[in-house]
Amino acid sequence: MEEKTLEEIKKECSGCMKCPLGKTRTNLVFGIGNPNAKLMFVGEAPGQNEDLSGIPFVGAAGKLFDKYLGAVGIDRNDVYITNILKCRPPQNRDPLPEEEDACIGYLREQVAAISPDIIVCLGRIAAMRLIKPDFKITKEHGIFVRRGKYEICAVYHPSALLRDPVKKDDMLSDMIMISKKYRALPK
Repeated sequence: MEEKTLEEIKKECSGCMKCPLGKTRTNLVFGIGNPNAKLMFVGEAPGQNEDLSGIPFVGAAGKLFDKYLGAVGIDRNDVYITNILKCRPPQNRDPLPEEEDACIGYLREQVAAISPDIIVCLGRIAAMRLIKPDFKITKEHGIFVRRGKYEICAVYHPSALLRDPVKKDDMLSDMIMISKKYRALPK
């Protein structure tokens, strides 16, 4: 099977109606960043601000995420940021398993096209899909595992930090570790 480019995947995804969310979206929220990124962040689904802009992580949680990237010296333009779902669930509810199933192929194609060395799940839901179904974010955040050729870990979702600021120190520690691993990659 020939690998598709990000543009080819995005074009295919833009017409997707594999689940009902395709009918209710304002904009496709495909992903943004360096198409050759060595570091990729994957969240669960777009929120309202993302649905309006078509860009992942631009609301309050996205601004907090940007602060963490800046704090550890990672330029947002050097990484790739996406979600499992490319369309917003109503009222920002958690993605349904059938919605994840409908969208996961696009994420797999994005990962293949970008070929990052490190994938970081933003939050429990992404980790449960990409690392293991019974992932416990409070116990397993910041722990790397190998999945095929990828080093993968999960950190708290920035929106969880807005609800529970006590977790912010753990997030900073995880981001420092991710930054060190990222900087150690061959150029």
